[in-house]
Amino acid sequence: MNILILGSGGREHTFAYKISQSPKCDKLFVAPGNAGTAKIANNIALKVTDFEAVKALVLRENIEMLVVGPEDPLVLGIQDFFAEDEALKNVAVIGPSKRGALLEGSKERAKEFMAMNNIPTAAYQSFTKKSLDAGKRFLESLQPPYVLKADGLAAGKGVLILKDLEEAKTELENMLAHEKFGEASATVVIEEFLDGIELSVFVLTDGKNYITLPTAKDYKRIGEGDTGLNTGGMGAISPVPFVDADLMRKIENRIIKPTIDGLKRDKITYQGFVFIGLIKVGEDPFVIEYNVRMGDPETEVVLPRIESDLVEIFEKVSEGKLNEVKLQLKAESAATVMLVSGGYPEAYEKGKEITGFENVEDSIVFHAGTSEENGKIKTSGGRVLAITSFGNDFEQALKKSYLNADKLHFDKMYFRKDLGFDLS
Repeated sequence: MNILILGSGGREHTFAYKISQSPKCDKLFVAPGNAGTAKIANNIALKVTDFEAVKALVLRENIEMLVVGPEDPLVLGIQDFFAEDEALKNVAVIGPSKRGALLEGSKERAKEFMAMNNIPTAAYQSFTKKSLDAGKRFLESLQPPYVLKADGLAAGKGVLILKDLEEAKTELENMLAHEKFGEASATVVIEEFLDGIELSVFVLTDGKNYITLPTAKDYKRIGEGDTGLNTGGMGAISPVPFVDADLMRKIENRIIKPTIDGLKRDKITYQGFVFIGLIKVGEDPFVIEYNVRMGDPETEVVLPRIESDLVEIFEKVSEGKLNEVKLQLKAESAATVMLVSGGYPEAYEKGKEITGFENVEDSIVFHAGTSEENGKIKTSGGRVLAITSFGNDFEQALKKSYLNADKLHFDKMYFRKDLGFDLS
């Protein structure tokens, strides 16, 4: 079959890498893609939220399956757009409906869903511009640090964790009254701070059945020792060493099953990924957030560990027969190191030539922010390349990724050298 992947980052290159290996895939398209996807698929320049352009491509190329990488088209309702169009309704869409995507599109909705389904999460309240004073009083009732979350999508920048009460009040006002994050912060969720260690669990569901994918842990902060500004992710490891059978059982029974049951009860069309951001507090898991697609760079450590045919799995998702899938996984651990542009996550330069690809051994290089100009690969984003390696444990895998990171070069290239520091 002909398959289209929407997106342009490391996540989409990883999907293309796995899907291109399937004998069921005839032609593979990535829109808009990057310099890495161009080597294994057909890149098509279009905007992922331009549904009419996506439709024209699907009809022109007889595409039978659409895999949606980023959250924006899902939150805007691309699944519904396909389901309601006579010419598109038979295309298998891997991604939830607009209602399902609200789990990521609205922090308030996600919190309400967790409360309705008794899913453990931090205590919270929501506030708008009209209830700003009540929000400040609620902050006074909490112990620091204070967690403020813009309700809508804010490109990963809408969460603030602040230690000072007066600063928290000022930032709440900036978000609600001065539109710090635009429409995304018209509503702000304030929640109690949970102290623990974070991890991510990924679930693929057809709306009634589900399979749990490998766990992963990513590193968000730009600086070593988890310091500095938040980024889209500086690297990841899988599986997470501290997740034993007992913790996994708690996650399954208290979080995954109630989440899928809640979607079913609410009659929400959901054929795609549920990314559950968790925090382990003591011996118990709590949900920090839901995402309605795979994470990045977690995708780069999770998907390469799957030995099963991904297209076959996606077919079962679209047919509502995911219960027939027996997931085959590599026993080895995987580790991904992200190479980023100097200055990221703030201002950075683009168009820097990348060299050294031919020297990489025993690792997979996934492109995130790259483009090709006159046969040369150049940087085109903040997060540029993701290097994934396998090993008997995450430390061995990381060692390989670091060895190969040193073989690649572009001006002002930066990567964290301490991934996994909190796991030893």
